[in-house]
This record gives sequence, C-alpha cells and structure tokens, in this order.
Amino acid sequence: MTAFVLTPPSAPTVAVAGSAARFPVHRIYCVGQNYAAHVREMGGDPNRTPPIFFSKPADTVLPDGADLPYPSCTADLHFEAELVVAIGVGGRNIALAAALDHVYGYAVGNDFTRRDLQVAAKNQGRPWDVAKGFDHSAGIGAIHPVGSAGHLPRGQIWLTVNGAERQRSDLADMIWDVPAVIAELSRYWTLAAGDLIYTGTPHGVGPVVPGDLVVAGIEGLGTLTHRIVATATT
Repeated sequence: MTAFVLTPPSAPTVAVAGSAARFPVHRIYCVGQNYAAHVREMGGDPNRTPPIFFSKPADTVLPDGADLPYPSCTADLHFEAELVVAIGVGGRNIALAAALDHVYGYAVGNDFTRRDLQVAAKNQGRPWDVAKGFDHSAGIGAIHPVGSAGHLPRGQIWLTVNGAERQRSDLADMIWDVPAVIAELSRYWTLAAGDLIYTGTPHGVGPVVPGDLVVAGIEGLGTLTHRIVATATT
C-alpha cells in the first residue's frame, strides 16, 4: 500500500445526463477566439487567427445550479457560453477523420474570465492563467453521452443574463470545428480519457456582477445556470 505524506485530493467529477455515474476530470483545455464575430469583437482578424489553446485547473469545474462567488482581483468578470467536449478515449496526433471516435459526450459550458486581467496580460505579452484559471471558473452542465445526444456539428448556442439575451450563434459558426480542435490539440498534448475541451465562445461576451443570473444553453444539451454572488469577506 502506498503511503502519502498528505491525504490525496479527490478527483473533480462532472454529472452525466441520465446516469448516477460521474465523469472524472483529468485536464481542462480551452480554445480561444473560435468564432469569427468574437475574434472581431476582441480586435482580431478571423482570417489570420490560428487556434489559441490555454488551460484551467481540473478543480475549477462549477456544476449546474451552483453559485459563483465574484472572484478577487477583478472589476470585470465576463461570461462566455461554450460547447464542452468530453474525451472518452485518449490519443496523440489524432487523425482528423478519427477525431470524433475519441469523444465521450458533450455539455454546456461557461468559461468565466477576469477580462481586465486578460487584457493586461495580452498587452504585456504574459500568460492568461490568472485571468482564466481562477476558482470555480469552468462552469459545466451534465455531460450528454454521444450515444444519446449524437455529435453536434450545428445547433443554437445562447446565453442570457437576468433573462436578457446576450449571446446567440450556431455551433456551425466555429472556425475550428470539434474534429479539427481535437486533431490540432493532440499535436501538442497527449489527450487522455477524462479531458474536457471548451471549444470557444460566440460574440456578445460581457460583464456580470453579484446578483446576476446567468443561463447558457445549447440546442440538444439543455441549459446551464449560475448565480453570481458577492465574495464572503470572512
């Protein structure tokens, strides 16, 4: 029996739709600027923008219905509705034609971002870690297995704040679709069962404040709801 000097932390998990079983999270990868209108919104050129990859710690997952405490060190917390891909079979240098064979399922995600810190990092040529990888920053709903949901080359994706629509697009508008994201990502990292991939957000991103109710949705996957709450001072 292996002895540990500290109690090993439990693995983060995500609910699976229609099952009592849980999906264990290995790593969280994210794609930046994957919708042309959002690239323009952020001041970029979609015709010249290759995929941008970054990551979040696995334990940043925030389940559907959970409150999001307003994070520290920011005055500009943004929402980003996204399709999340759950990897069921790992691999490296995955062929484009075989990429979907590695998918376990799909979920609605919300890549919460400390936008002011991200802008500062971009301007200074620094990593995005503090802007993207803070506690509870990876909102995610239940994962719908491919066997029940199928693959999603298209479908409406939207987000509302306090009932007012802020984002709406179609998954077909992604610059890099799911097979292309998996194939390209696997050139840089060996993907593993349990990985989550946040595939990018449409245009319309914006700030939220304590008290706001944020609801993201994707056609065929339902909705993902979070309330932004004030950070406890003690």
